[in-house]
Amino acid sequence: MKSITIHGVGEDAEKLIKNRAKTEARSVNKVVKELIEESLGLGRRPKDNRDDFADLFGVWSKEEAESFLRAIGDLEKIDKEDWR
Repeated sequence: MKSITIHGVGEDAEKLIKNRAKTEARSVNKVVKELIEESLGLGRRPKDNRDDFADLFGVWSKEEAESFLRAIGDLEKIDKEDWR
């Protein structure tokens, strides 16, 4: 396996990488390799969590679903004041 040296890593990135390594009880090298692989689409695939919620699929009646959508309808509106 080849080695790569990266110069000029920003302080914020360094702190985040070191914190992640410490939190996950892993080496900085392993964390950096994983970050590079993930950013290139080579890393692990995220877990598919859909099966964890299978018991919730399709449990609302049509009326319940419509009622819920009406209740959250105002969330679809954009308030321009929020974006100033």
